[in-house]
Amino acid sequence: MFNWLKKKKNQKGFTLIELMIVIAIIGILAAIAIPQFSSYRAKSFNAGALSDARNLKTDMEAYYAEWEVYPTH
Repeated sequence: MFNWLKKKKNQKGFTLIELMIVIAIIGILAAIAIPQFSSYRAKSFNAGALSDARNLKTDMEAYYAEWEVYPTH
């Protein structure tokens, strides 16, 4: 009478509902994480540009200290 129930208990794997729930959770987490990642990436580019500007300033001051004139080119 309940052969289909016995077969169901012996089967391994996930149901469609379980898979859909997992995919929905992953989608929600991705929707939260992607804007944060973009923000961190922009901040890192800005920090890199500021670091490059400071290095250029230091190099210019070192050149001036040695030659008493700033480079023209």
